[in-house]
Parts: sequence; C-alpha cells; structure tokens
Amino acid sequence: MKKKIIILTLFFFSALLFGQKKNEASSDQCFICHESVGSTEADLYKKDIHFSKGISCADCHGGNSQTDDMDKAMSKAAGYKGVPKGNAITQSCIRCHANPAMMKKYGSKIPTNQYANLKNSVHGRLAINGSEMIVQCITCHNAHGIVAVDNPASPVYPTNIPATCGKCHSDPVFMRAYNPALPVDQVQKYRTSVHGIRNAKGDPKPAQCVSCHGSHDILSVKDPRARVYPTNIPSTCSHCHSNAEYMKQYKIPTDQFANYSKSVHGIALLQKHDISAPACNSCHGNHGATPPGIESISEVCGTCHALNAELFSSSPHKKAFDERKLPECTTCHSNHLIITATNKLLGVSQDAVCSKCHKPNDPSKGYMVAKEMKQMIDSLDSSEKNDSALVHEAEQKGMEVGDALFKLRDAHQARLESRTMVHSFNEAKFNETVNKGLKVTTEVKTEAEAAIHEYYFRRIGLGISVLIISFLALLLYLYIRRLERK
Repeated sequence: MKKKIIILTLFFFSALLFGQKKNEASSDQCFICHESVGSTEADLYKKDIHFSKGISCADCHGGNSQTDDMDKAMSKAAGYKGVPKGNAITQSCIRCHANPAMMKKYGSKIPTNQYANLKNSVHGRLAINGSEMIVQCITCHNAHGIVAVDNPASPVYPTNIPATCGKCHSDPVFMRAYNPALPVDQVQKYRTSVHGIRNAKGDPKPAQCVSCHGSHDILSVKDPRARVYPTNIPSTCSHCHSNAEYMKQYKIPTDQFANYSKSVHGIALLQKHDISAPACNSCHGNHGATPPGIESISEVCGTCHALNAELFSSSPHKKAFDERKLPECTTCHSNHLIITATNKLLGVSQDAVCSKCHKPNDPSKGYMVAKEMKQMIDSLDSSEKNDSALVHEAEQKGMEVGDALFKLRDAHQARLESRTMVHSFNEAKFNETVNKGLKVTTEVKTEAEAAIHEYYFRRIGLGISVLIISFLALLLYLYIRRLERK
C-alpha cells in the first residue's frame, strides 16, 4: 500500500511539473495569437526545443506575452524588440547560451562557449556590409524550428550538414563576395567520396564538414590552429580512423596513423614540420576523399614523383602488375608506412622487394637483372663514399681540390639518378646512369690521390731542402770560425 502511495505521489508531482511547463508555453498569448491565424512561425515553434522548455516568444522578441492586448504586448515599455536583425539575432541567443547558470536552469549540458568560438572563427568576421558577422546562429540552426543536434530533423544533424554548409559554400555569387579563390564544388565532390556516399545513405558516422573543420570554431586552412592545417590533418583523420571501436563496422584497418607517423612522409610533416610533405588528403583527396584505386595509385604518387611514375609506366613491370592486378607504387613501397628508399630494397636478398616475386629459378631475367643492378649501385655508393673521404683528406691537408669537390657533386647526382632509373627496370639504361657516375668517381679518385701525393711530395721536398740548407749553414759556420782563428 505504501509503495502504491509513493508511486502515485511521484506521478502526481511529475504530471504537475510537466503541466506547469506546458502551461507556460500554452499561456504565451503571442504564440496563441500567431497560431490562431495559421502563422508558419507558430507551427514551426511547436516543434522547437525551446517551446518544450517553456520558453515564450517574448524571451527572444521582448514584450509582454501574458496579455492579449497587442498594444501592451508589443510596447517598447515592455521591452518589445520585434524581429532581431544582424548581430542582434545572435545576441538574443547568447543571453542564455553563453550563460552557464541559465543553461543549467533549463537542464542543458551543451557548452556555453559557442559564441566565443564563433567570434574568433572565419564566420565571425564582418559581412560585406561591415555591420554584422557573416554567420548568425539561425543561419545553421534555423529560427523557430530549432531542434536538438541529435535530432535527424536538425539542419546540423550529421546527414544534413553538407546541405546546410552548401547553402553558402555552393553559391558562387555569395562566395565570390568573400573569397573568389575558394572552390564552390566541395559538396559536389563530397558526394562522390566514401564519406559522402555513406552520409547520403543515412549513416551519421562518416566524416562530414564539421568532422574536419569544426562547428563554431572553424578557422582558415592557413591558420596553424585549424584542424585542416597540413600538420594537423593526420590527427584530424585519426580521430575516427584510429578508433577501433568506432570503425569496427567498416572493417578497415585502424593503424594508418601509427604507420604514417613512422613513414618518411610522416617524419617530414610531423617532426620536421615540412608542410609540403604529403598528408592524408594529399593522396586520398579532401572533400572527395576516396582510397586510390589500383590504376590510379601511380597517378597519385606521380603528382610528386613524376619521373619515377613515367619510367615505371614504360617499364616491363607495368604490364606484369596490370595482369596481376597489383597496385603499382605501394606493392614495393607500401602505402602508409613508406620508409626511406635505400639500396636494401633492390637486389635478391631476403630484405629486398625484388625477391618477393623474383626467385633463383625465375625463368625470366628478373632475378639476375635485380642482382646485377644491386651490385652496380653498391659499387657506385662505395666509390662515392671512398672518394669523398679522399677529397676530405686532401682538403684537410690544405690542397686545392675545388674541381674534385665539384665533380663529387656530379657523382652524388648520378647516384640519385640511378635510384630513380631503377623504376625503368631497364638494365641498359640503369647501367648507363651508374657508369656515368663511376666514371666521375674514377676521375675524382685520381685527382684526390694526386693532391695527396703532391702534399707528401712537397713535405719530402721541403724536408730535403731543410736538410741541405742546414748542412750548408753548418759548413758556412765552420768556414767562418776557421777564418776567425787565422
């Protein structure tokens, strides 16, 4: 019996509280009047989250909502403001949304720093009329039909965000007034991406505009604090792609960021802060982000490594890779974990990439060619290293080795060219490049050894000259002493 009384008591107070909130909205004479005349705003406001919280029209528009006398309700004495314009719109919103105490009063846990972020964002700048911000709260959230962000009807619900952002960013006339260089096809490209396709199918998890650019705190891509600044892009993508639980349903790896961080590209970007180094979007695209297909990988890599891609496209491996449906660059160099290319990749050792396909019993010449190319390039490396030591020794001894140093740069260039020429997989072309370098190293070695030989020749000659001069001086000294005695 006591249990029933407690339940009935709780039910009574819940009903009373709900009825009080409902009554606050239903006693709003502004709303009642506008609803009676079939106002669109009133119809929208019935679905508004503020309506469910008991917030009246007067809380935003001012005036007295408790009287049905229009003159009294809309009098300036009652604080009536009418329809807010420009920044006055946002100022009306932040009366509550920038006030922690007020938000707590309504049981809201959403942040209260949105306005501060908005002011410092690209959207917080002055509009072309110079009197208000580019974006107001209602630009994205609507005015009278505002619903929670997790409501699929909200303009800022993940599946609706591309269209919401596209209202401005896909309008060439509007965007030309602010930044003519900014593309207006981002939404169109996004719809072709893996993210965009899934988003269009109703999946709210894939990345959309806000996922990468932020919401209230959107900054210029040139701002080092922006989430899409080159050095920040990997961590931005990693926010989802390194989350195994979040990515579980998509069945793709989540170690891309860990591998990229250790790669030659990741070290250049994240450790050396070289913003010209490729980030995720350099290969996958940004708004049109899609994993490169087998046929397009060489084109993606070839954007930077143009000569390598050109040589590979005319090599015998091109046909072999196409027949086996192997991705061109990544088969040998990997994708996210790309290490610095060294001579170890070439040849037939266990660590060499050539040995993955070419075995000792390979009927083609591949095995022998890989073995010979490795020997040739090792010979060039060794010669350059030894010659560099000889030239350095001669230079330290004070000998003139300007020409040898200049030729040594040619040998180094030949070594770099030989690494590029590997991608042709043409023995004759590769040997021609290596032999050019070996010829230079031979000349450098001859000049360096001649300089060192001349150094020692001068030292020996100087020593002999000192001895002769010393001997003559001694004879002259003895002769003078002899004359003095006489």
